[in-house]
Amino acid sequence: MGIVQADVCVRGAGAVAACLALALSRQGLAVVLQEGAPAAPGRPDVRAYALNAASIGLLRELKIWEALPEGAVTPVYDMRVAGDADGAALDFSAWRQGVEALAWIVDAAELLRVLGAALGFAPHVQRVGDAEVHAPLLALAEGKHSATRAQLGVAMPLRPYGQRAVAARLVAEIAHAGVARQWFRSPDVLALLPFDRPEPARSYALVWSLPDERAQALLAAEPAEFEQALAEATGGAAGLLRLASERAAWPLMLASAEAVCGTGWVLLGDAAHVVHPLAGQGLNLGLADVRALAEVLAARERWRALGDERLLQRYARRRALPTLAMGQLTDGLLNLFAHPNPVVRELRNRGLGLVDALPPLKRLLASLANES
Repeated sequence: MGIVQADVCVRGAGAVAACLALALSRQGLAVVLQEGAPAAPGRPDVRAYALNAASIGLLRELKIWEALPEGAVTPVYDMRVAGDADGAALDFSAWRQGVEALAWIVDAAELLRVLGAALGFAPHVQRVGDAEVHAPLLALAEGKHSATRAQLGVAMPLRPYGQRAVAARLVAEIAHAGVARQWFRSPDVLALLPFDRPEPARSYALVWSLPDERAQALLAAEPAEFEQALAEATGGAAGLLRLASERAAWPLMLASAEAVCGTGWVLLGDAAHVVHPLAGQGLNLGLADVRALAEVLAARERWRALGDERLLQRYARRRALPTLAMGQLTDGLLNLFAHPNPVVRELRNRGLGLVDALPPLKRLLASLANES
């Protein structure tokens, strides 16, 4: 193919890279998207994303949200959080927060499919493989193990939690009614996210963060054994749960790149930061990166180059506090609820009840999650 010329070269195969390519294309910039080698056919994607209002707003602007098929999006109207003691609970309500929904649960595979279709019609996006690309700006959204980031000499030390997130699709005997449920215990965090696949109104997307050894055991367990473990962990709060998909898992960690930009390059999404999934904010942070970078580039002075480091530092400053805050929040919550000390256990469970009794604090927590 020879050398390809562009304004921006975006590297990455996920939702963050695709959204950035579409957002910059809408500005009339010539974008080359390098998605890497096609993934080998594997197991069905059982992941689901919990997207906040800011992320939905971006997807609407990119004409993606309305293109998602029926059943691929489920609103969360209420959220019930339980601790590891009787009466330790915290409830959130979209009605009480004055919002349409607390979050929207989106089928990961469908989102990627719709983004791929949109890229095919984007007028200024060219999708290439390993061709040499000349562009004043290289945007990296390759994930936490970004090879290009390493080639640039940018370190991103990974701090493993010694845990894995186990994901699957479940079907319940009773309707979910748009209620998400989460259990914070020592040493695991379990989330049931209301979903409409495979069965409308009675399905959940499971995200269960567990110590590595326990996660591996549950992955290898027979379906009946896995379902029994779910019943014990949830106490039957969501009714009888039946496994309705294969199970998948991935290691959990905390990480932040030592720099997110330099002359001619910038990092977004998991290539820049990784947080624990207990708050469901990973993709929300990445899409917030996309919006921030697109707005910074759109507002640049006419004479300033796209790869100007001073320009890119505006993006870095804008994203520094939100990503740091979310990383510290999720890390702090995980450490608090994983601590085995009985005194700490008592304090954290009392804390849930205290927050539940303070509506202004609940509104603040909800707003933070929706802004990322």
